[in-house]
Amino acid sequence: MMLEKLKMPFVGALTAIISITLVLCGNPGNMGFCVACFLRDTAGSLGLHGAAAVQYARPEVIGIVLGALIASLSTKEFASKGGSAPVTRFVLGACVMIGALIFLGCPTRMVLRMAGGDLNSVVGLFGFAAGIFSGIFFLNRGYTLKRVYDISKTDGFVLPAMNLLLLTALVFFPAILLFSTEGPGAARAPIFMTLAAGLIMGAVGYSSRLCFTAGIRDSVLFKNFSMLSAFIALLVVGIIGNIIFGQFNLGFENQPIAHTDGLWNFLGLALVGFGSVLLGGCPFRQLVMAGSGNSDSAAAVFGMVFGAAIAHNFNLASSASGVTANGKVGFVLAAVAVVAIAVYNTYFNKQK
Repeated sequence: MMLEKLKMPFVGALTAIISITLVLCGNPGNMGFCVACFLRDTAGSLGLHGAAAVQYARPEVIGIVLGALIASLSTKEFASKGGSAPVTRFVLGACVMIGALIFLGCPTRMVLRMAGGDLNSVVGLFGFAAGIFSGIFFLNRGYTLKRVYDISKTDGFVLPAMNLLLLTALVFFPAILLFSTEGPGAARAPIFMTLAAGLIMGAVGYSSRLCFTAGIRDSVLFKNFSMLSAFIALLVVGIIGNIIFGQFNLGFENQPIAHTDGLWNFLGLALVGFGSVLLGGCPFRQLVMAGSGNSDSAAAVFGMVFGAAIAHNFNLASSASGVTANGKVGFVLAAVAVVAIAVYNTYFNKQK
């Protein structure tokens, strides 16, 4: 019983240790593990956007998917499932990514930024919670994207197979990919270290069902604080590690790859939290579920990659200088889309 209670804090602490290690070995500051950032860089490496500073096929993403695949196969729990509004999930994934790139990070990086002393991420945390509460409002009133179905096993292997091909290209045929020579995309730990980190996080994420959105959602809906304990452990161990290695900088200014616009830090993560509740999990959770055979989560991941491409091709993504005018317009459009999806699937899409 005691070991079960310690499981989630251990997962959070492990995430912090892996993240700090990756930063010390070359990853961008406060970005040891950020699914949104890594998907954005990967989209750039595939030529889906032209932002030269954020182009690198991140092995961490590949590792998460393959780690979840290996873990689910080893426990004989791999199951090809789908059919629960995949196009809607694609759109929600794109909207979540737009919100993340306005804030400059996914929920995992939000906690890592807090652990590095970045107070802008504390503002983002309040937005993230507000978005989750908005999603809970609709969940309590019957929001659903309907049930999933057993589908062809081949479909469940599509995303893992694509990541295996991407890994092959990265290791043996790197010339066909794009690589940043400066900026966040050029800051990277050694390839096999990052791949190993991804594999570990994918396997651990699968076995623990780790999800930062669920940490807040479950504590409100079910008074279950287990997942929230992972969040707290990640923060505490992250703070200790950053202090030990001289990476802790308390304040709003001069934070790695961050801006100080409080309103848009709040709103960006509010959109992430809202969209993640409607999807049934944060970006990290979507990658893990996609790796273990869920084609609906794969649709959400494709949506996030598409959202990253849109964000950089149309100048929606923020920078250290702040939020762009296009980013504000993009946020409004994405927020309208998320609200419309929530309202329709709560009040107008009842099961017959």
